[in-house]
Amino acid sequence: MADRVTVIGWDGSPLTDTARSALAAATLVAGAGHHLALPEIPPTAERVRLGSVDLAARRIAGHRGSAVVLADGDPGFFGVVRALRAPQHGLEVEVVPAVSAVAAAFARVGMPWDDAQVVVAHSRDLRRAVNVCRAHTKVAVLTSPGAGPAELALLLGPVHRTFVICEELGTDREQVTVLTSDKVPDHTWRDPNVVIVIGGSGPGAAQPAAQGWGATRQRTAGGWIAGRDPGYPPAVRGWALPSDAYGTGLGEGESAELRAAQLARLGPRVGDLVWDIGSASGAASVEAARFGAAVIAVDRDADACARTAAAARRYGVQLQVVHGIAPHVLEDLPEPDVVRVGGGGAPVVAACAARRPERIVAHAATRDEAEAIGRALAEGGYAVECALLQAVELDTGAWTERERAVAFLLSGRHTHL
Repeated sequence: MADRVTVIGWDGSPLTDTARSALAAATLVAGAGHHLALPEIPPTAERVRLGSVDLAARRIAGHRGSAVVLADGDPGFFGVVRALRAPQHGLEVEVVPAVSAVAAAFARVGMPWDDAQVVVAHSRDLRRAVNVCRAHTKVAVLTSPGAGPAELALLLGPVHRTFVICEELGTDREQVTVLTSDKVPDHTWRDPNVVIVIGGSGPGAAQPAAQGWGATRQRTAGGWIAGRDPGYPPAVRGWALPSDAYGTGLGEGESAELRAAQLARLGPRVGDLVWDIGSASGAASVEAARFGAAVIAVDRDADACARTAAAARRYGVQLQVVHGIAPHVLEDLPEPDVVRVGGGGAPVVAACAARRPERIVAHAATRDEAEAIGRALAEGGYAVECALLQAVELDTGAWTERERAVAFLLSGRHTHL
């Protein structure tokens, strides 16, 4: 095992005395090509091109001497430190940090970033990063080859955002470009790069001013937690809110109790894409978005689409509202993680099952309809649960019944995941 392992972050600025000292004593140096070209590396040191961090860690573990690993930015922030400290390698490391690429990117455009989401994009799970960009108004994306600005913009599709693309930060080739997302695929971008994705409405959303970066639509006082503030806006506690929370009465199949059960079985979370088919008042769409998920709300009724969009604005969440008739309108939508079917019955459920989301929930007013939906789920490869839910709202003063709602709740969990 290496006698000493030092990880040095590099942000383009001159190396510190501590970093220089560690390099001077190094008998093995691992890093990217531009790191291995640094003049401070001893000519006698073994040089390891850092492609697979796991392979490099095994090489370092078998080396006798002093090893140095060079990495861009802060190596402890989505960097190599986690991989090197993995139990299978047994490496204890000393870290010389630098300014992270995310901090540098926001500094270049003069924007605060304590309210930003930060994600890493890889080609195998780029859609997760895209879903965060759909759902949040300020996101920093650490890209990788095959999962860069162009791919990110293409997957966003009709969801309009502004991209701030920071290429090769800290080098003499550094460049910062501001473009709308529809223009980004027209360019070729250099690695490494960081993309700041902003837009939508609500806290943290910012728009470029005529002379650079203007004021952001956010509170002037600082928040209390980094990333998404769960209490703003507005400071609403709880979910499965009652009818009056949405300004108009909830439609059939939208009772708070049914919605609570549906959301509990779907479990929407950050990085997910939720389809809400038959969004009606938008209650389920808004509440799924409040969990941090990206949501596409679909309804055949233009007025329902307008109500859903209004509810999203009221609660400060980001939604994509699609006016159209399911199942045909679903063909061009990106792949969902979980689906709520609020209308359309078994044919729509079957169409959704063909896209293989992890979870599907639906409801039915009659036993025959419930059997048809359950059959569609089972034939699509889902384990099916069915429950008859009855909710009775009572006046505790007179102890009389105000309203009663009865529905079959059906939920499917994909058995092959």
